[in-house]
Amino acid sequence: MATYTLPELPYDYSALAPVISPEIIELHHDKHHAAYVKGANDTLEQLAEARDKEQWGGINGLEKNLAFHLSGHILHSIYWHNMTGDGGGEPLEKDGVGELADAIAESFGSYAGFKAQLTKAAATTQGSGWGVLAYEPVSGRLIVEQIYDHQGNVGQGSVPILVFDAWEHAFYLQYKNQKVDFIEAMWQVVNWQDVAKRYASAKERANNLLLVP
Repeated sequence: MATYTLPELPYDYSALAPVISPEIIELHHDKHHAAYVKGANDTLEQLAEARDKEQWGGINGLEKNLAFHLSGHILHSIYWHNMTGDGGGEPLEKDGVGELADAIAESFGSYAGFKAQLTKAAATTQGSGWGVLAYEPVSGRLIVEQIYDHQGNVGQGSVPILVFDAWEHAFYLQYKNQKVDFIEAMWQVVNWQDVAKRYASAKERANNLLLVP
């Protein structure tokens, strides 16, 4: 039995148009995300074989592959739910996401400051990567992370709650080499209800992630 499985999309391929075209959603989910799921499962099998044979010559590459594919699977699984065709705008108390809105203002000074930082982090990631809003449990605040590939440059223990995919496969068919235009358009489909639920869940589990029990 495979350890990891490709989750179904929470909407159809056309749900995020015109911000993201149906063709991109189909290729991104059915091909790219599926490849990370397969890669994670394949690497687990290779690690099991290495243990059985006590052959550790490839351990560095296998551990890196596992981190790469597993992180790709996790981030994409969040990504799909972070978006909705009815999303966008600013998180507001009247929409039931006041706690998240307050946390953003406290952590970044203002929503505008947060939006500018996450936009720049995602748009200027060198090569392939992500811009991520994460809950950092040691300080109890929100931080923006600039993730290279899927797993590099991450504060240990931080929990991603809003992710912007800045890999070329996420936008190139539609936006060509204009990554900044794609990131700016992404704000039109942010699902703040989903982000707020992830924030609340991360806060509830924070005591289990702290360095000192």
